[in-house]
Amino acid sequence: MTSLLVCIVLVLIGVAVWQLTKIFQLTQVGEVSDDSEVANDKDNNINGYIMFGFLGFIYIFTIYSLIAWGEFVLGTPASEHGVEVDSLMNISMLLIFFVQTVTQFLLHYFAFKYKGKEGQKALYFADSNKLEVIWTIIPVIVLSVLILYGLYTWNQIMYFEDEEDVMYVELYAKQFGWEARYAGDDNTLGKANVRYIEGINTLGLDVEDPNSQDDIVVQELHLPKGKKVVFKFRSQDVLHSAYMPHFRAQMNCVPGMVTEFNFTPTVTTAEMRKDEGIIYKVKKINKIRAEKSVKLIAEGKEALDPYTFDYLLLCNKICGRSHYNMQMKIVVDTPEDFKIWLSDKTTFGKVWKDANTSEIEKVKEVATAIAQVVK
Repeated sequence: MTSLLVCIVLVLIGVAVWQLTKIFQLTQVGEVSDDSEVANDKDNNINGYIMFGFLGFIYIFTIYSLIAWGEFVLGTPASEHGVEVDSLMNISMLLIFFVQTVTQFLLHYFAFKYKGKEGQKALYFADSNKLEVIWTIIPVIVLSVLILYGLYTWNQIMYFEDEEDVMYVELYAKQFGWEARYAGDDNTLGKANVRYIEGINTLGLDVEDPNSQDDIVVQELHLPKGKKVVFKFRSQDVLHSAYMPHFRAQMNCVPGMVTEFNFTPTVTTAEMRKDEGIIYKVKKINKIRAEKSVKLIAEGKEALDPYTFDYLLLCNKICGRSHYNMQMKIVVDTPEDFKIWLSDKTTFGKVWKDANTSEIEKVKEVATAIAQVVK
């Protein structure tokens, strides 16, 4: 398939170069023209029908694309604002398809209708204020509606009332992985800075800040269904982008600053695994993995494990060599299951204290050993 595409591209480049040389020849003033290269009515008719043929190709390929690759579109949104995002996307795509269908037809139709004819001169048409008003006002109105709808959806993600019952979570990006930090019982994330990164303090939390002591650092992100979560994003090294496709959420992680957005999960992981669209995709993926496993076994290698659906946090910026593998598992639990999961986690303050106590014990052991050797 790749070889075919390369061949097609090379052929198209060759045709483009050939046409450019012809245009260059036509622009040379004073050159003796070859009447055999002058287009006649037959040539113009052929070009006109070719334009219609290309129009048909555009329509057929568009329909084929929808049928062949439509399944790759994300299915059920798993957040409150995701419904609005999908609605905005669907409206935009319908408008694009409608405008593309009409304008492409008019473009190719007029190219055919007003093709060159021997003895016919083109009509010079200066302008039409009425037409210009129409094709200016209509796009302005349509785009204004879309922009206002988009801003409304954006505000749902970006802003929330201070009195709302929300949960604060920090997502920390670094080459090439993620760490998550939950605000503790005080529901306030402690201060952090990359200069504080040392040993087990991989997020650079300020150990002197009381708000940091009850924070919880984890390697797997769990979210409670129906609870609004305010995400704070930081980056340790380069520009990353936190992308959660099923939640219709994405935000850049910028070194030296904190970015944020919020959303409310509406579908647990267990519920999404029962979604018809997800079941279909999982079956298709596992079929491909099974075929691949047969080849691996024949080569004396281990077979691939069956795929199970999980929400994922991905990096949507090309941040380095292992960018493709920068992901974190997300689990949406019921509120009860989330509380049970979180209650088993150790706070940063205790982890830091235990680590320092362990270091002190090691220092004491070394000092004792040295004292014995000296004696």
